[in-house]
Amino acid sequence: MSKERQRRRAEREAERERAAAEAARRQARTARRRVLIARVTRLVPHRSGRPGGILARRRREQNAIVAVVFVLVQVIAWLNLSSWTGRLGVLALSAFLIPVFVTLAFDRRS
Repeated sequence: MSKERQRRRAEREAERERAAAEAARRQARTARRRVLIARVTRLVPHRSGRPGGILARRRREQNAIVAVVFVLVQVIAWLNLSSWTGRLGVLALSAFLIPVFVTLAFDRRS
């Protein structure tokens, strides 16, 4: 009986050693991957977020106004026109006139 018990104990210890070796291998692989990712991320330039100056804020506000006006024109056209050609015509016309509107309304001549 003691030989059987000794054999099972040896099997358990061998299994424990295999599991520990596997865990160590996995841990080493994770550490290598972390080092590689850190090395690559250092090379990539970081953005500090969106620009927060007054010009950037004004530009965002103007873009939001343009988007709202565009959507309003489309909704009004959708409600007032019953034909698809009219609706698509308003869409195309307003898409072509957005730069004109932006230039006239916000004086963005560049």
